[in-house]
Amino acid sequence: MTTHPSIEHHPDLAEMRTRFERVTTTPRAQAVEALALITGIYLAASPWIAGFGILLPLAINNLIVGLAYCLCMGGLGSAYERTHAMAWTAVALGAWTIIAPWAIAGEMDATRAVVSNVITGAVALCLGLAMAAMAGRRGETRV
Repeated sequence: MTTHPSIEHHPDLAEMRTRFERVTTTPRAQAVEALALITGIYLAASPWIAGFGILLPLAINNLIVGLAYCLCMGGLGSAYERTHAMAWTAVALGAWTIIAPWAIAGEMDATRAVVSNVITGAVALCLGLAMAAMAGRRGETRV
């Protein structure tokens, strides 16, 4: 019977963890994460900040999506090697935020609701793409 060493000591895994750690310690990655958290908090509170809290279905949607976005992007800084694929979830949440005013049933024609969701969704989508792109960079240590 042969014994195999633990996967934890595999050279490829160690290299990948080192690369992911390098990515998350750059000022660019930290700025993207901070902006993403602010975006998620704004999205969650936007119905009451922008004044369309009376549109209850959209307000509840924004609250849930904003909190989910914060959770997705918040885990990237501390455990990027295990959560970097969640950046694609953040991209999907950003896209949903853009189309939500038209996709949710009910009267959602308030201009401020549409403008707030489209701008916030575009920012969320771009930040998710930026974080997902950081996983693909190999050996980059520049700022």
